[in-house]
Amino acid sequence: MTHVLGGGEGMMAAPMEVAVCTDSAAQLWSCVVWELHSGATLLTYRGGQAGPRGLALLNGEYLLAAQLGKNYISAWELQRKDQLQQKIMCPGPVTCLTTSPTGLYVLAGIAESIYLWEVSTGNLLVILSRHYQDVSCLQFTGDSSHFVSGGKDCLVLAWSLCSVLQADPSRTPAPRHVWSRHTLPITDLHCGFGGPLARVATASLDQTVKLPSEVPVASRVSRLGRCAPLSDPCPHPRPQLWEVSSGELLLSVLFDVSIMAVTMDLAEHHMFCGGSDGSIFQVDLCTWPGQREKSFQPEQDHGKVFRGHRNQVTCLSVSTDGSVLLSGSHDETVRLWDVQSQQCLRTVALKGPVTNACIMLAPISMLSSDFRPSLPLPHFNKHLLGTEHGDEPRHGGLTLRLGLHQQGSEPSYLERVEQLRGVMCSTLEKSVLGGQDQLRIRVAELEDEVRNLRKINRDLFDFSTRIITRPAK
Repeated sequence: MTHVLGGGEGMMAAPMEVAVCTDSAAQLWSCVVWELHSGATLLTYRGGQAGPRGLALLNGEYLLAAQLGKNYISAWELQRKDQLQQKIMCPGPVTCLTTSPTGLYVLAGIAESIYLWEVSTGNLLVILSRHYQDVSCLQFTGDSSHFVSGGKDCLVLAWSLCSVLQADPSRTPAPRHVWSRHTLPITDLHCGFGGPLARVATASLDQTVKLPSEVPVASRVSRLGRCAPLSDPCPHPRPQLWEVSSGELLLSVLFDVSIMAVTMDLAEHHMFCGGSDGSIFQVDLCTWPGQREKSFQPEQDHGKVFRGHRNQVTCLSVSTDGSVLLSGSHDETVRLWDVQSQQCLRTVALKGPVTNACIMLAPISMLSSDFRPSLPLPHFNKHLLGTEHGDEPRHGGLTLRLGLHQQGSEPSYLERVEQLRGVMCSTLEKSVLGGQDQLRIRVAELEDEVRNLRKINRDLFDFSTRIITRPAK
């Protein structure tokens, strides 16, 4: 089930693009996967209702869904769709969810805190509590080096994963950047291509979309733990574009309606913004005027508007080649759009308001019925010190930790190496030094055997010599 490019024996198979969608009703299934261009349903997963910004693919082997209003995350093996889903229990209801592209970490928003788990061990590595209200959206950069969080407190925080993992456990890790130019809760964010050089688009109920670059943390948050005075008093929503490396604000676009969803194409030529009235606005970043802050005027700014949804747009996603746009809405439909003409190519009716809709390249495990995950999911701890707070202790296996984190009862990799070295030295010492008496006896036995063999060899030599040298009769 792949698209084939070229011909003959040198043909190369291009990965299939699929749409993955969830709605809040979950009457027929919790999640559905359909082929992007034909609309054919490929897979469905049952069990629970996935919440907004709560769907993630883990290492190309598992599909994770944060359950709406529940304190657990459902996990399905991609090919075993009819199984009862596994449950990752959490300390509270999960408001948003993401995984690192490397497949090593799971990140979840629970109330105003961010929980970071290590997938290989299930250890809870750190709890970040720098938001002052519920975390509404989370996303990693493409290289997993950074992640960005947005909350109902109007703040967007950019975090360095390395700094978070290596921080002193006695001190709360600090974000690399704090962006506080929005004046109402954050509704969505999108990390572009480029890892630590990526640009981040943020959307808010304040009718703005922003694209940032670096701002000193101290200038953004007051010592009392509240947002610093906001420089943008505008009551209208505007998406914003930021730069992770520098933290500076690159662009702030003002709209006439609240912006509920935002995304960019892979080349970052266009930014798409979903409005509370059902409209989808396309901002051309290449031809945008030089102003850093500006109102969106389609007829003046080479912008386009996609019209068709009857209620607010909740999620947006663009195909790899940038030609197709996928949108989900509270009007209980998912629509596929041709970006060039703004025409709706297909409308899929669901049973409830759409909570997640995204385009992805189908992993091999999704298309192969014989595929099974390389490793089972571990038990995920709910507390930093699992055994002291009721989590079951686990034994065996190899634990690899980064930085200063030594949670849990299991020894680290280096500790296990030292233990193994000690056992080997002890065994060697007992074998060579501790058993000297047995060794002397064995050596004596071997020496006697060698003497016997030498005598036999000498006797055979003498006998052969006598036979050979005996005179003929």
